[in-house]
Amino acid sequence: MEKRPIETIELEMSILSRRLTSMSTYKKLGMLDFSAYLLLRQIASHGSAGVKALSEEFRLDISTISRQASTLEQKGYLFREPDPQDGRAYTLQISELGLNMLKQNMDIRQDKVGKMLEDWTEEERENFGQLLQKLNDAIFREM
Repeated sequence: MEKRPIETIELEMSILSRRLTSMSTYKKLGMLDFSAYLLLRQIASHGSAGVKALSEEFRLDISTISRQASTLEQKGYLFREPDPQDGRAYTLQISELGLNMLKQNMDIRQDKVGKMLEDWTEEERENFGQLLQKLNDAIFREM
């Protein structure tokens, strides 16, 4: 594999990572922090889930997911549903309030991305989205 394209990709990914971190830290997009947004988005998209399944999906410690979920539960965005077959276990479900907050944040984030890409063609946006998804899948397999 030719080194130059890989070198460019690696550099641009590093810059992108830094800029996205800076954007989410200093220019907060919506009311939800990055972790809360992704956790709510996952549950809203894929249905209720246990802490263990979420920790595997995000490749984070169970304690980290549990702490994030507890914060969202205190805010009323998530609630626990007991597992009927195992009284000790539960799944996390998104509340109506959580869905509303997620929708607001999705709109804000999508508007921001839309403005950044407004001079791109629809084909460029579609291709870029597919390539980002392919990259994310490759990264997930490497984790």
